[in-house]
Amino acid sequence: MTTGLLTGTAQPALGPYRLRDYEQLPDEPRCELVFGRLHVTASPFSRHQIVSYVLGQLLGPLADAAGGLVLQPPPDMVMADHSVVQPDLVYVSSPSLAIVGNRIEGAPDLVVEVLSPSTASYDRSVKQNLYALSGVKEYWLVDHERRQIEFLIHGTGGFAAAPQVTGRYRSPATPEIHLDLSELWQLVDAKLRLLPRGR
Repeated sequence: MTTGLLTGTAQPALGPYRLRDYEQLPDEPRCELVFGRLHVTASPFSRHQIVSYVLGQLLGPLADAAGGLVLQPPPDMVMADHSVVQPDLVYVSSPSLAIVGNRIEGAPDLVVEVLSPSTASYDRSVKQNLYALSGVKEYWLVDHERRQIEFLIHGTGGFAAAPQVTGRYRSPATPEIHLDLSELWQLVDAKLRLLPRGR
């Protein structure tokens, strides 16, 4: 079902910062802590937020039916003492709900990042490696400019890419999660048409 290993599970050398340091940071600028290093992250643009919102609207009823949760945006996600991140959307299945409190402490079943020019490289490398090492079952990289989603499934040694999908996708890791890509982009386009030109 999957092809092509994308990342291993080699943890990089850790930087000096830990959860206690992260908790002392001001709310602005937005920061993530990954492998002991702080990364400033820009606030998402409207297009980015629309794609994330529509995904949440589509996945939310599936989560409700299965007794799980879609959190969007999720609270801080503590992957380890050296890593706290803020992805665009997560799905936590019913058996995993114990990781959800005031923040998420552990690996959700699905993490979704909507790519933007300023974060795409970071999402595909540093954060992808963190999610693989942390045991996230599935990772979606959503490219709204190209109208594509990379569905990455955790296996032995890291993430592997599912075959390219053009129609309906069903998760092999959490089968209750499925997505009609045509419906997704139609709904996104309908929302984008509400924006003034050039926004």
